[in-house]
Amino acid sequence: MDPLNKHVFDRLERFYDAVPRDVAGAEEHGGLVLFVREGNGWPFYARPRLDASEPPSLADVASVRERQRKLGLPEAFEWVHETTPDLLAVARSAGLHVLEAPLMVLDPSALPDPATLSDAAVRVLAADSPGFAADVAARRAVAAVAFAAAGTATGEAGPAERDAAVTELELAALDEERARIGDGRRISALAGTSTEGALSSGMAMRVDDVAEIAGVATLPAARRRGLGAALTATLARELLAAGTDLVFLSAGSEEIARVYLRVGFRRIGTACIAEPAALIP
Repeated sequence: MDPLNKHVFDRLERFYDAVPRDVAGAEEHGGLVLFVREGNGWPFYARPRLDASEPPSLADVASVRERQRKLGLPEAFEWVHETTPDLLAVARSAGLHVLEAPLMVLDPSALPDPATLSDAAVRVLAADSPGFAADVAARRAVAAVAFAAAGTATGEAGPAERDAAVTELELAALDEERARIGDGRRISALAGTSTEGALSSGMAMRVDDVAEIAGVATLPAARRRGLGAALTATLARELLAAGTDLVFLSAGSEEIARVYLRVGFRRIGTACIAEPAALIP
């Protein structure tokens, strides 16, 4: 591990561990902790324990996977390679596919004005807006369509596919979203035009002075217009204005990482995301 970045990695570990704890129980399996969500919502992951004296073993991974299968949860693991380097080989030996995603942190001095990146408008969602429920539904629909055709290449799917993907949100999920935005733990944004509607979406999760930008997605038909970059820059500016001094993200590929380089992010390491190889197309 680069000694210059050790403090940053330590802060990231505390962030990853803290994010699920207000809505999930924590089960320890040797060197791993599995977060089990209480109630409905997006399921969480297993990751290395903060206080573990030994790196996670193959037996720890097997124990977590057995528990995830019993609970009907995705067999998902996440960690930072520089912090837990031994887990990569262990996960692969367990038959898991590991995505090695560029882990990037923001250099605030290199953050551009979002208006210089795209001609589309970026709007931050307000929890007290009359259209809040529709905005959240649109954000999720954009993400669903975009991630079904991951990458940066343009495609056919656009506003029509987005509209078809809109679903009514459960009241509990909407209340949770409203509460997290209201107290500053989450920022959500949409980018688009008055004629086309929402074309790009994304969010940020914040714990104290550390935040992760995640879920940035653009409809395939609207790619190569700077929407994702402008939306990311807007989220970053909002976070800095709220007092966040460490903003980071994980890029899905080296190609996607180049988009974030334009926004002032630099790579410091690798975020590993593992799941059963059989689930990978």
